[in-house]
Amino acid sequence: MIRLNLPEYEINVTERDGKTMIFDFLRRKFVALTPEEWVRQHFTHYLVEHMGYPKTLLVNETEFHIGDKHLRCDTVLYNKELQPRMIIEYKAPHIKIQQKTFDQISVYNLLLHANYLIVSNGLQHYCCQIDYERQSYCFLTEIPLYSTLFGK
Repeated sequence: MIRLNLPEYEINVTERDGKTMIFDFLRRKFVALTPEEWVRQHFTHYLVEHMGYPKTLLVNETEFHIGDKHLRCDTVLYNKELQPRMIIEYKAPHIKIQQKTFDQISVYNLLLHANYLIVSNGLQHYCCQIDYERQSYCFLTEIPLYSTLFGK
């Protein structure tokens, strides 16, 4: 796997049935190591270890149902009342982040009404803050620290 634009961490990998598996500390299990999973694991470790995000409020592979439609968010940050506050969408490092990626995460947010949307391919990261009162959004220059997200 390639080096990402994220801090390194102590990676736990193993082989099972001829497949390389990586330990997901949020799901507490080994999962198939794909390029997208490589990004997810680095990004979630970055949020917890460097940005102060509580791992107990982050969930990987959250599934939602709207009628017959099944949506699966890569990572969701909940607040202490268990309301979704941030949606994170990952792409493999070789995938260029394009408008369709933002369209995808926007569809998820129609259901979840999160305050923040993040898209990352491990090399580039985009963070958008939603202002529902003004019906607007703005892109932030950096990923916010957890302590600054929702006020005190």
